[in-house]
Amino acid sequence: MGSVVIFAPSPVLTVTVEDLEGTADIHLHAGGQGVWQARMLTALGASVTMCGVFSGETGRIVRHLIADEGVHVLSVEGQGNGGAYIHDRRDGGRKVVAESPGDKLSRHELDELYGLTIKAGMDAGTVILSGAAREDAVPADVYRRLAADLRTAGCRVIIDLAGERLTASLAGGLAVVKIADDELVESGRAASSSPADIVEAMRKLNEEGAETVIVTRAHLPSLLLDEGEVSEIHMPEMQSVDTSGAGDSLTAGVAATLSDGGSMHEAVVLGTAAGALNVTRHGLGTGEAAAIHKLSSLVKVAPFEGEAEADQSQQISPDELAQKIRKQ
Repeated sequence: MGSVVIFAPSPVLTVTVEDLEGTADIHLHAGGQGVWQARMLTALGASVTMCGVFSGETGRIVRHLIADEGVHVLSVEGQGNGGAYIHDRRDGGRKVVAESPGDKLSRHELDELYGLTIKAGMDAGTVILSGAAREDAVPADVYRRLAADLRTAGCRVIIDLAGERLTASLAGGLAVVKIADDELVESGRAASSSPADIVEAMRKLNEEGAETVIVTRAHLPSLLLDEGEVSEIHMPEMQSVDTSGAGDSLTAGVAATLSDGGSMHEAVVLGTAAGALNVTRHGLGTGEAAAIHKLSSLVKVAPFEGEAEADQSQQISPDELAQKIRKQ
């Protein structure tokens, strides 16, 4: 696999309590979107560099935890407090005990982080821009500038973002946008989760600056818009333990394949298999490469027929048109 850089503004410390034969089983890990993407990329054999701000006591712990997973960390020493959460999963669900998103990043921290990301991105050639735990931790315009400057430097830029971060990143130009259908609806980019509305939103994302768009749809086949054509990505449904991290695993699989010179078709196949395996596990962004590659043989990419059907349903014959005119 090739090299991938992840812009992860503010990774968080995660404390998860599981049940082990009636005893509390406590797990301490680094977390956050960028971390989960990095974990899956590493599992797939990619060389991963993470650029982030690590603040306070939690930041120091998170930085070491990430490095221990085989990720090269380029860190900015933050002056505030890093994010953290404690989740109790002893009843099989995910109960929030306490959460802290951490402090906003200062201008100096952002400037240093920006420079680290540009340099590392130019060395690697493929960059994922990930979100922060705190919505206002990083101004949306930073994503626009990063996308634009990385693209100017010849980098492939990939995102899994929504809202203002998505809009800003699009303005900079992107190779791949991965997003969930409910995020498109919640943001107002799609009128509904119907296939026709989702495809329309995908085409608008393409017009705004995304070369390729991938939309996940929970248990339904994901949709791919690439080179003007829409396809469905089919994967047999797996027995789910936790769906969290599945989308980030998909993004990681796509980035890993593209960084290694693979085609977009190969990228979505491996990414879909990575996401499918991740839902069968408790660990977010985890999975064995051998199992993922084996599962990828079950992934099927087929032309999306729904768009053609929708177009046909809107067409009428000359006789029908004449009747409509007479009735007016």
